Amino acid sequence: MIHKFTKDDTNILIDVNSGAVHVVDKLVYEILDYYEDTKKNEIVELLGTKYDRNLILEAIEEVDTLVKNNLLFTKERYLEHESFKSRKPVVKALCLHISHDCNIRCEYCFASQGDFKGQRMLMDFDAGKKAIDFLLDNSGSRKNLEVDFFGGEPLMNFEVVKQIVTYARSKEIEYDKNLRFTITTNALALNEDTMKYINDNMYNVVLSIDGRKSVNDKMRSTISGEGTYSLIVDNITKMAKLRKEKNYYVRGTFTRHNLDFAHDVLHLADLGIKSLSIEPVVASPENDYAIREEDLDEVFKSYEYLAEQYVKRNKEGNGFSFFHYMIDLEQGPCIIKRITGCGAGAEYLAITPEGDIYPCHQFVGDDNFRIGSVHTGEISNKLYNEFSGAHVYNKEECNTCWAKFYCSGGCHANAYNFNKDIHIPYKIGCEMEKKRIECALWIKAVQLEEGLND
Repeated sequence: MIHKFTKDDTNILIDVNSGAVHVVDKLVYEILDYYEDTKKNEIVELLGTKYDRNLILEAIEEVDTLVKNNLLFTKERYLEHESFKSRKPVVKALCLHISHDCNIRCEYCFASQGDFKGQRMLMDFDAGKKAIDFLLDNSGSRKNLEVDFFGGEPLMNFEVVKQIVTYARSKEIEYDKNLRFTITTNALALNEDTMKYINDNMYNVVLSIDGRKSVNDKMRSTISGEGTYSLIVDNITKMAKLRKEKNYYVRGTFTRHNLDFAHDVLHLADLGIKSLSIEPVVASPENDYAIREEDLDEVFKSYEYLAEQYVKRNKEGNGFSFFHYMIDLEQGPCIIKRITGCGAGAEYLAITPEGDIYPCHQFVGDDNFRIGSVHTGEISNKLYNEFSGAHVYNKEECNTCWAKFYCSGGCHANAYNFNKDIHIPYKIGCEMEKKRIECALWIKAVQLEEGLND
């Protein structure tokens, strides 16, 4: 299987099963329309009115060489790979819902403004301690483990965050593990003390803002209805600056109200923020802010414009990183991650303040997806096995999709929310993902070309 596309006169070719990416000339690009099903002399006749026949034959030989070297039209190679056939999923990451409460109100919030359609409550240290024990006991030989402090708003329960970190650190040597912590915050309650603690103790920090003031304040307000932009922007830029070379992301959400979201990314970049991510809202069509199929052309234009600005700014020396444009063509994710994605419901689990276990944060509140409890350590094998067995090879739409080893089958929660089946991907999300991948590969092609010309 191959996929090819053109942007700004750059012709890009992807060999899906090998992962090889090629930049080709227009002649080779056209030959590929016929190569698999047409004889060599017939291809020459078909293209002979446009190109010199000797050049066509040379180009076909180049394609033949790529095929012979398993860089083009390669056969599927992962399904029977030993690492996939013998894999035994272990828990490697927890999303700790340290707070089912929030100090702001976002109109599109999937967590029902922080309470996850339940009671507003905070996780106590006992539940957090048992969550860490559960992770350590179920992580097998996995050495590097991840813990994300999530909400609601985690800073509303920051003392317990610190207690859990201290407890987890006390267990690292005993279990021969390395725990890396992340905290996701809307930044409203950040101050010098919390910033210092986060910078000293968190491997990563995710800071939430949607971009321009008018865009952010339309969807993200305080409890009293005041826009949050002016209250958080200084905290976010200070935290980002404090991180220096450490990991952080400033993450926003775009909706139907700002399909020109590229300008929100650039606005944040202009504030000096270097690590950015703007994600499409996932919402039911009855919401006026939900992205619909008819919006995709505008969304695609924004992604393309952002890619062009990304290249331009990096060339000028004032660049930034955008999460979805960061593709590693030299090594990239391991085989298992290419096939299974985030591992929600198996390798990645969410823990509520009560200690209940769910496949991920987006399933919390739906009792049909309660896997178990950290207080008992017991889990539902039926649910666990269903999620651990969800991968690109048992999703019909994924089998014929060129992007499957980039997106790894997409988000289970989005699939279920729109199709009531974790094996049927969310179509709008798939289309946006494919456009992001194309933009990311185009960026790589341009950067490599410029590097060769320097």
